[in-house]
Amino acid sequence: MSTKMKRQQVENDLKARGRFVVECFDKDGNKKWTEEFPNGIVDEGIEYLLDAGFNGGSQVSTWYMGLVDNSGFTAFDNADTMASHSGWTESTVYTEGTRPEWTAGAAATRSVTNSTTVDFSMNASATIKGIFVTSVNTKSGSTGTLWSTAAFSSNATVTNGDTLKVTYTVSG
Repeated sequence: MSTKMKRQQVENDLKARGRFVVECFDKDGNKKWTEEFPNGIVDEGIEYLLDAGFNGGSQVSTWYMGLVDNSGFTAFDNADTMASHSGWTESTVYTEGTRPEWTAGAAATRSVTNSTTVDFSMNASATIKGIFVTSVNTKSGSTGTLWSTAAFSSNATVTNGDTLKVTYTVSG
């Protein structure tokens, strides 16, 4: 055996990220617009992933989506949490009593996605800035783990009777 051994290493570029596809339908089921955009995973989300995956931390078994109001929006920040996100507020102009659940399928090809859309039934006209993913379903709640935030490329206008249908994919 040679005194020089080759060191083999699997090269891996793990960069957790997500991508939203949002479709807006009017009250008659006609598609008004579609937008696809990436999200930022906040510090709390990355720390959750590391703790749950490598440090015996508690696993979140159910994730939920919320909408970000354009009114008063200044910015998303990596340090945002559900308890502290001074640059944005939640929009609650949808009929569902709680934040809708995001149900991911099994991981495959380094990603997970939902096979059934997450739907928001709008009950007022509003301008929506973006979307967030969290571990608690309470509308306007300030507890739970914030996983990610994302902004539309331009503000999304919705009217009473519209439905937002969201598909979200997380990959690494």
